[in-house]
Amino acid sequence: MKVKILTESLYFDTYALVEIAQSKQSYDKYRRGVLIITNKLNIMELAYFLLRIGKEDKVAMIFSDYLRYNVEPSTNALIEAVKLKFMHKKKKLSYIDCIGYAIAKENKVKFLTGDEKFRDMGNVEFVK
Repeated sequence: MKVKILTESLYFDTYALVEIAQSKQSYDKYRRGVLIITNKLNIMELAYFLLRIGKEDKVAMIFSDYLRYNVEPSTNALIEAVKLKFMHKKKKLSYIDCIGYAIAKENKVKFLTGDEKFRDMGNVEFVK
């Protein structure tokens, strides 16, 4: 009997990418068997994080490894991102996070993050 392996797709925001780069145990289950969706802007933030912790040698590798997961935002996703930022202006969401969240919704996948600002929002897989 064959075993069917289900693969889940998730939008990895920068928080999730950084936690995985740091080998955080709470993100272990997202290292394999999950199709990554992200955006160049999140990859840029991850690269900046690597520079901050003195791992400049990893920056080029991060771009070459992660660009295959890049999903460009549609015009509609950008409009939804602006609306989201406006609706939650008290939370001071970043444009990059809003764009990622909108891309996730548009592609019918959950937004993977540990960012407290998204904890109680719909369509979020929250992992601290």
